[in-house]
Amino acid sequence: MVPAVYVFGDSLVDVGNNNYLTLSIAKANHRHYGIDFPNRTPTGRFSNGKNAADFIAEKLGLATSPPYLSLVSKANKNNNVSFMDGVSFASAGAGIFDGTDERYRQSIPLTKQVDYYSLVHEQMTREVGAAALQKHLSKSIFAVVIGSNDLFGYFDSSDLRKKNTPQQYVDFMAFSLKVQLQRLYDHGARKFEITGVGALGCCPTFRLKNKTECVIEANYWSVKYNEVLQSMLKEWQSANGGIIYSYFDTYAAISDLIQSPASYGFADVKAACCGLGELNARAPCLPVSNLCPNRQDHVFWDQFHPTEAASRIFVERIFDGSSSYTSPINMRQLVAA
Repeated sequence: MVPAVYVFGDSLVDVGNNNYLTLSIAKANHRHYGIDFPNRTPTGRFSNGKNAADFIAEKLGLATSPPYLSLVSKANKNNNVSFMDGVSFASAGAGIFDGTDERYRQSIPLTKQVDYYSLVHEQMTREVGAAALQKHLSKSIFAVVIGSNDLFGYFDSSDLRKKNTPQQYVDFMAFSLKVQLQRLYDHGARKFEITGVGALGCCPTFRLKNKTECVIEANYWSVKYNEVLQSMLKEWQSANGGIIYSYFDTYAAISDLIQSPASYGFADVKAACCGLGELNARAPCLPVSNLCPNRQDHVFWDQFHPTEAASRIFVERIFDGSSSYTSPINMRQLVAA
């Protein structure tokens, strides 16, 4: 269907880059993570099993794009490495803004992810030549899943809230994202899968602050950011020839699961499966954490991230979703375009 997927984003699609960051505390490399992954091993995915990046690759009949830093470490050991089959630059804790990862000490913010991609672009040009590369990239999918950490950062920081109104902040998020998307376009990207942010106020860590109910303000600004993002994408597409994109309304998809869990096979939409204390959300998923008995019936795996079961449903919607979830086209149509 497509030759490759190039993935940019945060922990929703990180498949192990952060394992290579020595200082980072945002790592999913210990027990409970990966308990439902093949061989039951933690891989750096913030999930009990596969995440959205894996399911997207499966839908396209491809292997999951490997973490950029794993390929670099192989190349440093003189192994032959090609980036033509796809690469993931995604990093847990990453934001559109460079400073959003202060809580995690170290991640690869979007600007740096795109810097790495331009190095990869140079290397691929040397490998196959500019014309062949452009043909390859114009058929490849560029997936961008980012923004949640910027919003979490805003709600957590009195300093940011003093400097910007929430509207200014979400406007600037979308503007800054456009700058990075333009850099990808200038380096050959043509087909984009771009996701909005979910109902952030409903993740277990926010519910904890609000007697187990969703935090309305966080959800309101999630929606507002998604609106600004969608207008930005339309403008950006009309200003550049050849861009085809599919936008995914993560907010609508997760709201569905929260509002009618039983019809999707879920029983618990509030608590994390892995954690400690009330809603299992007082602590991250750690080796000492409690684990829920049935991981299939929880929407949330830990304080922030969906379970494998929820991610699978999101990707069904990304790929084949109607216009209530995807616009102007879904991913199946993006692939065919």
